[in-house]
Amino acid sequence: MSKSLSSRPLILASGSPRRRYLLEQAGLTFRVVPSTVDESSVPADQPENQVRILAEAKAKEVAQLYPKSWVIGADTLVLIGDAVLGKPDTEAEARQMLQRLSNATHRVLTGYCVCCKARERSFSETVETKVMFKTLSETEINWYLSTGEPFDKAGAYAVQGLGSFLVKRIEGSYTNVVGLPVCEVVEYLIREGVVER
Repeated sequence: MSKSLSSRPLILASGSPRRRYLLEQAGLTFRVVPSTVDESSVPADQPENQVRILAEAKAKEVAQLYPKSWVIGADTLVLIGDAVLGKPDTEAEARQMLQRLSNATHRVLTGYCVCCKARERSFSETVETKVMFKTLSETEINWYLSTGEPFDKAGAYAVQGLGSFLVKRIEGSYTNVVGLPVCEVVEYLIREGVVER
């Protein structure tokens, strides 16, 4: 069990219920203060850089408000080839994404940043996980669409939800696919003395 030291409060700069759940599962004590960074304002670059820069922007925005706290920011992208798969707006778009992911390997990139303004400490990096889907039948795609789960998820699926049946193999961090590379984040927090085991 990990705990945040009382003199070093921890903040998650994200409203994502999935990131919140992952940190709770890791036994961390923290509060949620979602960032209001306009993601479209960050210049597009290589995806690996884009997610890291966005994570830094989110964490540092919240750190300005709470300079004595340690703040965690994150941003995730799903890519197949050079194409970024965001959250589908329509059933047709979700169907197209699932058909594209069927029997293929895609990448999930999560950039994360952990910083404390008062201590002038900041660390960020990008973690990549490769995810291979099984071959999906139209019946399976239709059923999954009918659950409603794909519509607020990047890539139109949730590996931690009903969408777990889509995934044949994962190379790398599972929690990274959910939205936060917990091992790397907690490792840094322990190294900095923010949490103890």
